[in-house]
Amino acid sequence: QGRLVESGGGSVQAGGSLRLSCAASGYLWSRDCVVWFRQAPGKEREGVAAIYTGTGYTYYTDSVKGRFTLTQDNVKNTLYLQMNSLKPEDTAMYYCAADPASLCGGNWYNVQRFRFWGQGTQVTVSS
Repeated sequence: QGRLVESGGGSVQAGGSLRLSCAASGYLWSRDCVVWFRQAPGKEREGVAAIYTGTGYTYYTDSVKGRFTLTQDNVKNTLYLQMNSLKPEDTAMYYCAADPASLCGGNWYNVQRFRFWGQGTQVTVSS
């Protein structure tokens, strides 16, 4: 069992920005697929962005391209999701998930493959 730790959520107006963080205590990111998912009440969980920490290669769902950026800070051992130009439809609980020692690949958004999940951080964007 494992749990990731997310932080950085909050409430902002449309057009604002937030930066979410994802870290795992006692674990160093090395060659892992790490994905940000989000889920709004009554909605299906969807993949937002993914990073393969071995190379820094990233993936984004179309709805956030150009607005969200996923990066890694190896010194702090933390993944960041920079969220700019936020829209009300971005409102959701955001979860960090990890598939250790695995390439992300074409199924990066498949929730079933991920063993480790954080508790989530709420993002609320008002119009």
